[in-house]
Amino acid sequence: MSKVPTITLNNGVEMPQLGYGVWQVPDDQAAEAVSSALEVGYRSIDTAAIYENEEGTGKALTTSGIPRDELFVTTKLWNSASETWTRDNVLREFDASLSKLGLDYVDLYLIHWPRAMRDDYLTIWRTFAEIAESGRARAVGVSNFQPAHLERLLAESPLVPAVNQIELHPYFQQAGLREFDARHGIVTEAWSPLGQGRGLLEDPVLVRIGAKHGKSAAQVVLRWHLQVGNVAIPKSVTPSRIRENFDVLGFELDADDLAALAGLDKGTRLGPDPDEFDFS
Repeated sequence: MSKVPTITLNNGVEMPQLGYGVWQVPDDQAAEAVSSALEVGYRSIDTAAIYENEEGTGKALTTSGIPRDELFVTTKLWNSASETWTRDNVLREFDASLSKLGLDYVDLYLIHWPRAMRDDYLTIWRTFAEIAESGRARAVGVSNFQPAHLERLLAESPLVPAVNQIELHPYFQQAGLREFDARHGIVTEAWSPLGQGRGLLEDPVLVRIGAKHGKSAAQVVLRWHLQVGNVAIPKSVTPSRIRENFDVLGFELDADDLAALAGLDKGTRLGPDPDEFDFS
């Protein structure tokens, strides 16, 4: 089994570049799905409070028999509109996630959305710094943050986010944001790395490149993420698809392939715009 490459975060923590995401996986299916992923070879698992599957995810981690230091577990704070975000509220939500996961610490803790119109992510971030200092999160970061949101964090806190998890796939490549992240030592992680199956994997360019390498379009896309430096967290509950998505470590895209993929960018989102999304 090929070893998953890692990326060194800005605090020295090593993060696998290929992980398994459990978005939209019901809690009663999460244990089986995560167990399948761990059996295939995934060691990085991405969940979130709002997914409501931290308990099932934690059950799979506990029963896997895999040493804790070989796992990389990410969860996220759902900074809902119903809360006034104080230090105590952030710590309460973090403790709840740890309890559901059955863990003493997580490897990465993220603010799920900036909610810029609420102007509370700076308060949250200061508490994240405290959590990181305590060692209960080996690294902390953000999700769906735009350059303007990141600039405020950088201006008002000495702690630079380790990761920015954003919508990212060949139809929405976010070159400017990826460049901003890289310039500031922030790793870019892709959610919906396969474009949620909304036509991307039937794209003739990807099908052609896949045929060239004896791979599926999905495998081509995941290989692209790895080669351009993204972290990717594909999601599936189908064991054969989980295995297929992991089998992207034994081939490489050439310069022509990468140029063709670069030409697929449409600049259109599938998910919400972070500048507008408030989930009130």
